[in-house]
Amino acid sequence: MDNPMTFPFAAVLQRLRRPVALLTAGLLLSVALLPPIAFAQDHAFAWNPRSGDAWIDAQLADINAYGSRYRGAFVDELARYHAAPRALVTELVDERNWAPGDVYYACVLAQVLGRPCRALVEAWGQSHDQGWAAVAAQAGIASRPNATQRLKQEIAESYARWGRPVAEVPAPTEEGDEDLKPRKRGG
Repeated sequence: MDNPMTFPFAAVLQRLRRPVALLTAGLLLSVALLPPIAFAQDHAFAWNPRSGDAWIDAQLADINAYGSRYRGAFVDELARYHAAPRALVTELVDERNWAPGDVYYACVLAQVLGRPCRALVEAWGQSHDQGWAAVAAQAGIASRPNATQRLKQEIAESYARWGRPVAEVPAPTEEGDEDLKPRKRGG
């Protein structure tokens, strides 16, 4: 014979099941109906890297998502492997609201060019409306052979450390680093 004490307990659980289910459904519905702005990320500069290389631009967009979600790993990557001052990276992401892709590119491009990260941060702050290709040209990328391939390799290595899949790094073109030079506008 069943224990008589289980029946009252079962009845209480049965009565609670419906309100708990309704509460759960209500919470899920309220989250689903939140305005998309609640999940949007507004950055200090409109996101449009214009590095001159479609592969790099695509990776930087993905780095935005990664850096926003895994902030600690993102900051560690730049500080440990790309000689970026941790305080600067944290300030750019947390206080100045820079897109992680812009922070990453400034610091990695600076490393490839043998310049301090802060120098490229300042250049991007002044010339972001021209795009990264123009900033890289002003910083002297043309004097660095294979700079684009080095940038791509640095991105691929970061992805490997993050355990994140990355599109295959394209082979260098005959033009070398032409893809990072700003394009002349026809008129």
